[in-house]
Amino acid sequence: MIPSPLRRRTTASLRAFPVVMLASLGGAVCLTGLLPLRTYRGLQGIRGLSKLLPSAGKFLGKAATNSRMASVAAFASRPMTAAAFGWGKPVELLEKNSCIMGRPEVIPNAPAKDEKHFLLGNPMYPPFPENMEMVSLGMGCFWCSENLFMRMPGVYSTHVGYAQGETQNPTYEEVCSGRTNHNEVVRVVYDPAKISLKDILKVFWERHDPTTLNQQGNDRGTQYRSGIYYYTEEQKKIAEETKETYQQVLNKKGFGKITTEVEEAKEFFYAETYHQQYDAKPGSRQYCGLSPLGTSFPA
Repeated sequence: MIPSPLRRRTTASLRAFPVVMLASLGGAVCLTGLLPLRTYRGLQGIRGLSKLLPSAGKFLGKAATNSRMASVAAFASRPMTAAAFGWGKPVELLEKNSCIMGRPEVIPNAPAKDEKHFLLGNPMYPPFPENMEMVSLGMGCFWCSENLFMRMPGVYSTHVGYAQGETQNPTYEEVCSGRTNHNEVVRVVYDPAKISLKDILKVFWERHDPTTLNQQGNDRGTQYRSGIYYYTEEQKKIAEETKETYQQVLNKKGFGKITTEVEEAKEFFYAETYHQQYDAKPGSRQYCGLSPLGTSFPA
């Protein structure tokens, strides 16, 4: 005869066994299903994971779905490609003749020339008012970075796109393949009388990890490299000064060397309309791929 307390624990364990097996089987199926996905379009189906998560909550409990599994759902809801994970693509910039050629015409789903900023209501295309300046910043997923700057007082307009690469008029899928040399960037148009470049760069340095080469969090690839792309020599000077200042901060905290590139801005290619001001639009998924170090830029 099994003692009553032990019998209750044994019964509870037996009841939990199918749940544990179901969770384990589900994980194995997910992993097995992902292994064959080798083309850069192969992970489009992973977005279906987000539809399964509510059902998973019935078996795994609210704590699981509200924490790690919810994070998986948010990540899976991004427009996915296998290359976006860093699978099967170059890990460094390519020679120009190895890049995708591109096309002379603008991609069909780029924003229209008369498109207005969803949040600010100002133009997204130049010419901008004469007193405005602009800078392009690469710091990981451009959904996340645009969301940081478009809400800052003094910012006139923001738009996301592809820069510093070789391919003409690239698509998102081409950039994610790692064969265009482009970076995902946000271009910030600002009024220097209301907000300084140093104010903008303070947010830039504090809100991502500039020490990881071609990576931000789980986002891996050359399109996620850290970069400041300037339009004037004064901007270049400020960018280099702030980089040196922040490196000193990181040195004291025991972090590594900053990998951020500071370059003159090349041609900017607008990303697809659905990427523009993504986080400000209704129905957007909560996703943030930035990985700040938790250090403050000196005032």
